[in-house]
Amino acid sequence: MKKDSISLSTWVDRLQRSGRYAFTRSGAERSLGLSETSLDKALQRLCRRGRILRPRKGFYVIIPLEYSAAGTVPPEWFIGDLMAFIGKPYYVGCLSAAALYGAAHQRPQELEVVVPSYERAIDNPAVRIRFLQYSGMSKALIRRHRTHTGDYPVSSPEWTAIDLIRFQKHLGGLDAVATVLAELGESLDGGRLLEAARRESVNAVLQRLGWMLDSAGFTGLTMALREYIASRKSRVVLLNPAAKDRRRFRNRRWDVWVNEKPRSEL
Repeated sequence: MKKDSISLSTWVDRLQRSGRYAFTRSGAERSLGLSETSLDKALQRLCRRGRILRPRKGFYVIIPLEYSAAGTVPPEWFIGDLMAFIGKPYYVGCLSAAALYGAAHQRPQELEVVVPSYERAIDNPAVRIRFLQYSGMSKALIRRHRTHTGDYPVSSPEWTAIDLIRFQKHLGGLDAVATVLAELGESLDGGRLLEAARRESVNAVLQRLGWMLDSAGFTGLTMALREYIASRKSRVVLLNPAAKDRRRFRNRRWDVWVNEKPRSEL
């Protein structure tokens, strides 16, 4: 058989029929035996036809006919393959995780992925993936979420709540966090929240979360969290260190200087 773009097209079709929606350039090269030039031209042709998409150099997403208008499949379908290609551990978190637990009011327009070190975002008209850096991510409490192509790691509701505070400035500020917590709070468990807190090394994150949950009306969740924070002898912290308005009052339950009044949209 002549080794041209048709053979690549056939190979891509076979991958899709087997339930795979991503491949690497090196994988195609090994499987097809094409020259570097021939493979590059074949990949370019399939990209122009909208059959595949290259969100990162050397990594390709297969686009079925029913997703041709969108230009891609849901990123959850290939995030595992992408992270294996990048070579980093990860979990889906923050707003993307919260949406899976029913907190969809602030549904993100991108997939938010937590990684241990800096990773450049993927941002094109079809695919948007934001990588949030947290060196302590190995401590995270995660669950496995099933999707069309398998499962992937997602932060638990309780760890998601902690991450919302940790990354609040990247997520639109405390107003956005308050809106998400108003919905996510229904999925939280006080015991599991304490378990997550024991893994979190930064007291200030837990203090701010406790204040936010109390403000959202979830005081029943925070009793054990408050006792645990007290045992760690935390110091007084600002609710929002980035706020320009320095006027504040002290909440002694959480040892938080309240220098902002977050407003939920709910």
